[in-house]
Amino acid sequence: MRQVWRNCHVATMADGAYSAVEHAAIVTRADRIEWVGPEAELPSVDVAHAHDLGGAWVTPGLIDCHTHLVFGGNRSVEFEQRLQGVDYATIAAQGGGIASTVRATRQASEDALYASARRRALHLLGDGVTTLEVKSGYGLDLPNERKMLRVARRLGHTLPLTVRATCLAAHALPPEYAGRADDYIDEVARRILPVLAAEGLVDAVDAFCEHLAFSPEQVERVFKAAAHLDLPVKLHAEQLSSLHGATLAARYGALSADHLEYLTESDVVAMAGAGTVAVLLPGAFYALRETQLPPLDLLRRHGVPIAISTDLNPGTSPVLSLRLMLSMACTLFRMTPEEAVAGVTTHAARALGLQATHGVLAEGRVADFVAWEVAHPSELAYWVGGDLPKRIVRHGAWVDVAALS
Repeated sequence: MRQVWRNCHVATMADGAYSAVEHAAIVTRADRIEWVGPEAELPSVDVAHAHDLGGAWVTPGLIDCHTHLVFGGNRSVEFEQRLQGVDYATIAAQGGGIASTVRATRQASEDALYASARRRALHLLGDGVTTLEVKSGYGLDLPNERKMLRVARRLGHTLPLTVRATCLAAHALPPEYAGRADDYIDEVARRILPVLAAEGLVDAVDAFCEHLAFSPEQVERVFKAAAHLDLPVKLHAEQLSSLHGATLAARYGALSADHLEYLTESDVVAMAGAGTVAVLLPGAFYALRETQLPPLDLLRRHGVPIAISTDLNPGTSPVLSLRLMLSMACTLFRMTPEEAVAGVTTHAARALGLQATHGVLAEGRVADFVAWEVAHPSELAYWVGGDLPKRIVRHGAWVDVAALS
């Protein structure tokens, strides 16, 4: 079915810029864009439906390329404890921290995890997100990592969202492997990854490279296993210290390296050479009261694509709005609104390996877009919070978020 969407302005986001077409129209056929350009040049074609967008600014559907959307419980009580002065070591000794999320996730049924994740996914969808990534990493054993990834697949099958599933089994050391990190990495590389990949549950492989998680040497064993399975990799790197995990990720052609507050110039050069996207996570930066800024000038100078994401997770970034992250990226990281919008469209698509189909409004791309009632696309980053009036189109069809709630 061919449709035309007219009386709008389009920020195509080609080449990482607004690349705006004012007084524009879009022609879609089924789930793809057939034409986009000035309305005065609209080709003469038969259409089943014509939609007047009332002068809205249209952007690609937003892409949240780094989330931990599926988890059991939450850590709001710990949040209050920390603000009352209880230190993290005490909270951890009481069974808190990531261990509490692992415990709650293991105890939860697949249906219960789906129900809570669906509620969070609807917040993102209502914010203009049409594509998102979901990581495992709170199961930390085969049955529970499988359960999390099955929920991710189910979200993609039941909601108007494109969902990419990432296996993050190398996220933390499970309690049953205390003091045996190398043994757990063997379990991840030799058993968990191959089994879950064979079941079709994994689109990419991630790990946490940090002194409180896994060493570069241990991460490399996970990456080698992923390469053997022909799965792309990505990495939580340089968040709390410099271990040159981003350089390791680049050596394996990683889709992205994420967090990156302690990134060095040699890491940036390696990422640029490999085409690895820098995914910045202002929600975690804010929640942890971090003071070390990711090196924006180095990333710009070396031409590394920069994406922005929520890092939605129960511990360090309980964020339910990707658009809020645009504002925070501008204010905290000194990004421009244009860079921030590119970070949740074209560069976020590249961070998921979807750059050929998503993140830009152009002929042949997937017809995922949002019509915003704004005077300029910079407003997506300008307004702090709230809900900007919008209409969402996914695969060439209107999305009624309220009907899904």
